[in-house]
Amino acid sequence: MSASRVGRAALKKARMPAQGHASKPAPRYPIADGTGPKILPKRANPHLANLPSSSSTSNTPPMSPKVMTILGVSALTLSTYIGYLYASYRREVTQSQTLSVPHDVSDRYNHTARTFDADVEMSERLMRMAAKRAELINRARGDVLEVSCGTGRNLKYYELGQRRGQDHQGRADIRGCRSVTFVDLSAEMVEITRAKFGKLFPEPKVPVDFRVQNAGEVSRRPIDPLRKDDEGYYDTVVQTMGLCSMPDPAGTLRHLGTIVEPRRGEILLLEHGRSHYDWLNRALDNLAPAHADRHGCWWNRDIGQIVRDSGLEVVEEKRWHFGTTWKYVLRPRTEIKAEK
Repeated sequence: MSASRVGRAALKKARMPAQGHASKPAPRYPIADGTGPKILPKRANPHLANLPSSSSTSNTPPMSPKVMTILGVSALTLSTYIGYLYASYRREVTQSQTLSVPHDVSDRYNHTARTFDADVEMSERLMRMAAKRAELINRARGDVLEVSCGTGRNLKYYELGQRRGQDHQGRADIRGCRSVTFVDLSAEMVEITRAKFGKLFPEPKVPVDFRVQNAGEVSRRPIDPLRKDDEGYYDTVVQTMGLCSMPDPAGTLRHLGTIVEPRRGEILLLEHGRSHYDWLNRALDNLAPAHADRHGCWWNRDIGQIVRDSGLEVVEEKRWHFGTTWKYVLRPRTEIKAEK
């Protein structure tokens, strides 16, 4: 091959681009300073701007099989328990509606007296009833009568013996009990109260009496001849969880208003009854016959209406637990003359 042909072939090869590398077109715009080509930025897609990066999604740890198992078992247990409660409720409602329960169920307490404290202990703890009982009994003063005393669940809150102190409004007053009388229709419960009192107060500083008697038939206490102008009134009447079992609760309250001191005497109530809410009242109504037959308590009574029917004056009213727990401080109306 001649030298001229070899030269032309080499020149042609030099002008051809390398295999696999396409030549890039020259930029259409020069750089501002004129020294070279300008590389234009690529335009971003706005729809892809907020997509998570692969690095961020890969850092999220998957839920472990153990956690998934615990959550599944918990959900199954909760749903089973709710189903059990609903089935039990429907069964109780069915049985309750077939019962024929008398209006007066107070005789049940003679049968439940020995197990009464154990039956109510857990519910009273959950509802913090001890604090409410203590607050109520702390207000008792002078000659005190407790009706429907039950098994003596208020005993440890009494202050036996009088002292100078302040009343609930901060005014100077005589505090504590001068005497205490406990009354209940159940002889079994009165005996339990007597035994508890003996353990709490082996040597009481004040006169104490225990009676098996209907609260609606309690008369004034004996007059103390050593006390000037003593008319035998009680200074304080206490009743906790008793209106639910009485055949005539409004009449009983009306009677208690005649044996409490008409000027400064007080009737202290802590009761359970109807709620603020209709759905809860329906449940109480549906189960009321069975509950009354078993425990001697009509838990669906309207305590507010009973108080209004009694004609007593409301000094203080409070409600808790969806409105089912009622506290009242009552006194005789000044225009009502006490019975002689």
